[in-house]
Amino acid sequence: MQQADPNLDFQSQIIAAKRQLRAQIPDLKERFEALTRNIEAQVEAIERERTQGLQPVPEVQFSQLDTLDAAQIARIKQRGCVVIRGVFDPARVAQWNADLASYISDNHYLDKQVSKRGIDKYFSALASSKPQIYGIYWSKPQMDARQSVELAQTRRWLNRLWNNLHDGQPVFNPDQECTYSDRVRQREPGDASLGLSPHMDGGSIERWIDPGYQNVFRHVFGGDISQYDPFAAAYRTETHEIPSPAVCSMFRTFQGWTALTPQGPGDGTLNLVPIANAMAWMLLRALQDDIAEDQLCGARAGRALVASPEHHALLLRAYGPIPKVNAGDTVWWHPDTIHGVEDKHLGQGYSNVIYIGAAPDCAKNQAFLAKQRPAFEAGKSSPDFAPEDYEVDFEGRFTPADLTPLGRSQMGYGS
Repeated sequence: MQQADPNLDFQSQIIAAKRQLRAQIPDLKERFEALTRNIEAQVEAIERERTQGLQPVPEVQFSQLDTLDAAQIARIKQRGCVVIRGVFDPARVAQWNADLASYISDNHYLDKQVSKRGIDKYFSALASSKPQIYGIYWSKPQMDARQSVELAQTRRWLNRLWNNLHDGQPVFNPDQECTYSDRVRQREPGDASLGLSPHMDGGSIERWIDPGYQNVFRHVFGGDISQYDPFAAAYRTETHEIPSPAVCSMFRTFQGWTALTPQGPGDGTLNLVPIANAMAWMLLRALQDDIAEDQLCGARAGRALVASPEHHALLLRAYGPIPKVNAGDTVWWHPDTIHGVEDKHLGQGYSNVIYIGAAPDCAKNQAFLAKQRPAFEAGKSSPDFAPEDYEVDFEGRFTPADLTPLGRSQMGYGS
């Protein structure tokens, strides 16, 4: 017996949304052509940099965040990503890496591992093979990193890259972080199981059909497109994502991870399209005449939003690896930035990271914390992910008693 396709439930919404959007964009053809010229210029600049041996992903030192000039800030915002080096002391990170490995092995994680159908479903259009990211959320290394002063300072700086005002009122509190508990990656040399094709997280077809997202992209879908700013916070906390394992239901100013080991090109690590306004081009691309009325360039409900060679070849010319990073460095990318994972780890050492993004305090994120706290206390999986609940009986799990005052605040426990 065949299962019903859940996307059929959304086809009428897609058709209606596309008709509405096309009707309110009388200059759709000219608008898309102008935006294409803008993207082409950025792609060509990135290609030139790589040809010259330059790295298109901006790199800054943690110790110098408050001294960056306007040109450096502008480049980070244009590229939609940044490597921040030296956030943590390498010796401290080496201990985290060792402790995390022990936590996984001592609790026999691999013996208890159950079906990854929830994760596979989300990544079904992306994975070269099944993703082997560990469904671990509450280890002491992860929580120590999340509640660290260093990451609080880093994320405060990242949050403040955003234009946080809407109608004169702040959309979120850039100085207060909400903990979003994500997973870890431990990828051994020679591994070919984690390749993920270029994609975006945090919403797929929602970006066209959801009223909150339509407001986020109101300048793309009508009016003066030059007013579109990927870093404008207006309406970002009012979006509604279609529930699915691994779909983030928090508002993140940046996705990110902390490197536990050195890694770079060829080490089975992160690739990016360093173009912050690429999402605007993808939105208009799906409204062109060569895309069927009930289609959005392959976007599917409850999945990651795919950037495909068939529809997005221009953007994928800019797709490439991050620079080599060392243990204690962090990597950050705007939530609309196209990213993926190299198919194979061809390097010599482990490629390990803790996934930690920036999720500032706001009503949307507080609502998630209310769901996350009981999961934390019980050792269950984070609410956005498949309910595998490996850590319920794990020895050495981080508990509420281990939280610092900063950590308690970030988890929403109050004073």
